[in-house]
Amino acid sequence: MKAFFDNKWAVSITAGILLGCSFPPVNLTFLSFPAFILLFYLANQCNSYKQTTYYSYAGFVVWNTITTYWLMMASLPAGIAAILANSMLMTIPLSLAKYFEDKAASPLLIAFLQTSAWVTYEFLHHHWDLSWPWLAIGNAWSNSISLIQYISVTGHLGITFWVLLTSAIAWQALKHRQKQLAYIGIGVFLLFPLLSLVSFDQDHSADNQGKVEIAIVQPNHDSYQDFGGMSGIDEVLDSLFVLAEQVRTPKTNLIIWPENAIDGVIRMNSYSSQRVADSARAWNTSFLIGTSFLKTYPKDTQELYTGLYQGKPYTIFNAALYVYPDGRKEVYKKAKLVPIVERLPFVNFFNTIDLFDWVDWGSIQQFGKGQRANNITSEALVTSGLVCYDSVYPSWVREFVLNEASFITIITNDGWWGDTSGHHQHFAYARLRAIEFDRWIARSANNGISGIIAPNGVVIEKTAYWTRTAFTYNIPNKTKLTFYARFGNWLPQLCMLTAFLFFGRYQWKHRFSTSDYLNSK
Repeated sequence: MKAFFDNKWAVSITAGILLGCSFPPVNLTFLSFPAFILLFYLANQCNSYKQTTYYSYAGFVVWNTITTYWLMMASLPAGIAAILANSMLMTIPLSLAKYFEDKAASPLLIAFLQTSAWVTYEFLHHHWDLSWPWLAIGNAWSNSISLIQYISVTGHLGITFWVLLTSAIAWQALKHRQKQLAYIGIGVFLLFPLLSLVSFDQDHSADNQGKVEIAIVQPNHDSYQDFGGMSGIDEVLDSLFVLAEQVRTPKTNLIIWPENAIDGVIRMNSYSSQRVADSARAWNTSFLIGTSFLKTYPKDTQELYTGLYQGKPYTIFNAALYVYPDGRKEVYKKAKLVPIVERLPFVNFFNTIDLFDWVDWGSIQQFGKGQRANNITSEALVTSGLVCYDSVYPSWVREFVLNEASFITIITNDGWWGDTSGHHQHFAYARLRAIEFDRWIARSANNGISGIIAPNGVVIEKTAYWTRTAFTYNIPNKTKLTFYARFGNWLPQLCMLTAFLFFGRYQWKHRFSTSDYLNSK
């Protein structure tokens, strides 16, 4: 055992394996506690921040690879780059954990600052152009719903806070061999799940504002072939209409087709969108459809555009098309785009500083970036058109709920990743959004997993992967706002403020200590 703890590589890689196994579909969630205890031990054993980065990087690469290896199914170079880059970013909060352990005197203060450093990292990693929130610690607990009901108050970063604080206190108790610290650590470990078990609600009827019938379509088109292997958009639409017709009833209020359901670029008044509008009128129902949308601009536009279409500047968006029973059409443009795969990071910044127009940044931006959290709104319902990656950003989902979404709709195409861990993780993470916002989730995926999730995270309906199917469900509308919906990211912002204030305090103290020492010479 001593040989293991003396070997920094072994400690780092073991922590990475434990963290990788804590995420879906393995779901050994409690392994995240010993993993972080090992990481805090590793940081303490290293002689410098450089050494901490050097040794911990191996473990973070192992963690990222076990959990997100499936990224390489869509793009091998992009997948490898994402794993290596994200692993390097993870060394920053661990180095900060070492910094706070070196500077602070109180073990409990050290634990709180180490926790704040990691929560701050996850929060900031959600809010920049290279964001990758997939490995937020809270996501590992997405299938342990009875233990995490408190995220309706804290958001899913509250799980990160719980795991890191428990682990940090446990490490301090082991380091100092203090029973009192051990008791405090056990108390923190038990407190959050006990609060959740007390509040876990099996009754989904509270606050229901009537029900609406929705039809969810899972067409199972091949993502790696143009038009899903069919002859063109017309045949794609035929396939989708056939499935919808099989399950819809005269009472169906909304038909949901997944991301990229219409495998091609459409315009607001194109033949394809008009065909859907005709069906909406004939069936007296609304449609929510995933598609690529071409938007044109005036010739003097200041927008960053991709090129010219019929002499007008245009940009293509990954989008959800809303079609109403009277034939009206609206578009939601996806706002959270996968870096590199869907959009060049910082492209607007590069375009701004390129004063001599050396590069046509618009032509290489890939998809345009949406800005509005606009719901599909009718007398019967108000719901989001979240597209794939949008759904792992609770701050963005919150905008739809604040705009009166009565349930949350997610459309996705997880077929790019094949039958890997990716689609299991993506479905599981939707359970967090249900709990955070006390909303039902309707999810339509091209190849699966589609389903219905109750506001407490319980899965009510779930399809098999790589199956062509469709189903209807009477989904309740809800209107009340959770504490998290009302007040947002109060916990990570508090952690960030704490981490920055104490970092600044210790830096200021060090600066004046150094100055006094030099003056004494």
